[in-house]
Amino acid sequence: MEKIKVFIIDDSAIVRQILTDSLSRHPGIEVVGSAPDPFIARDKLETLDVDVITLDIEMPRMDGLTFLKYLMKYRPIPVIVVSSLTDNANRASMEAMEMGAADIVPKPGGPFSVDEVVETLIEKIRIVHCIDPDKLSKYSEQPEPEKCRKSGRNILSTISGTNKLIAVGASTGGTQALEILFGTFGIHFPPTLAVIHMPAKFTDTFAKRLNEICPVTVKEAVHDELILPGTVYLAPGNYHLTLKSVGTENRIRIVMGPKFYNQRPAVEVLFDSVAENIGRNSLGVLLTGMGKDGAQGLLNIKKSGGITVAQDEKTSIVYGMPKEAADIGAADYILPLDKITDFIREKLKL
Repeated sequence: MEKIKVFIIDDSAIVRQILTDSLSRHPGIEVVGSAPDPFIARDKLETLDVDVITLDIEMPRMDGLTFLKYLMKYRPIPVIVVSSLTDNANRASMEAMEMGAADIVPKPGGPFSVDEVVETLIEKIRIVHCIDPDKLSKYSEQPEPEKCRKSGRNILSTISGTNKLIAVGASTGGTQALEILFGTFGIHFPPTLAVIHMPAKFTDTFAKRLNEICPVTVKEAVHDELILPGTVYLAPGNYHLTLKSVGTENRIRIVMGPKFYNQRPAVEVLFDSVAENIGRNSLGVLLTGMGKDGAQGLLNIKKSGGITVAQDEKTSIVYGMPKEAADIGAADYILPLDKITDFIREKLKL
């Protein structure tokens, strides 16, 4: 089996050595080089065959975002951001995802051990090396989204008194997909619960970023809060997002619980909870991502009487989770990403 060729860019010699040694021990991965900054990386990459790049964001001489911009324009290669957990680094990491980075992992240290980071990084390397670079460059070429001025209207007066709810799941490629999807949602939309496979600490930054550019309110979900229309609730990293119907109210439930498909938060857990509590008043959407997470849960939403949608192959950066849903008959409809919001409006009569 041909090994996946990885190139590491990080200004920390210790991190470069840790990642090089750890990744090189995996039989399916070959670290073909490393660099302490983008200038040295650029020169080395001219002569190397590389499948995946791991990229630090905060570096001297040229920051990772500037390098990523040029890389996506002139030589698109799947990039995994390896970032520290500072506020500035988190925001920069979200920008990197919008510019075409395929995924993100935290740097080792603090709450994340070397073994945990390396295990996650290996899994993501095996996923993203198959991504079509043209799909990454397509997202990177989109104009920078403008901050959205929120409406001052009372959202409770803009929606009929129904118990409808939207549930969305995504993984690799999901940051771009959720930005596009929620950027077209209206404040009159039902409450939306969303899961994306993203490490702890990054989900809050991602929710704040989405809140700046989307018409609806986007926030990281908080345990026991009341679910309201015109709001997207994003699962916090390392916790499952569920809900509980209490009388006529629906409230958020944040739980630890075991991982599903090696994921926490898992789309499966959210979809199962929606199927059980909301049933026929729910609409489930499964977006781009590798693996099977969410497919069976989407089928459970369908069996409970809800409407189910999967993103199509052409617009998915990774056609794994949506394909699994299609293969088992979980998706009533398979649609391009840019058609899903209009479909929701039509089906929910918004």
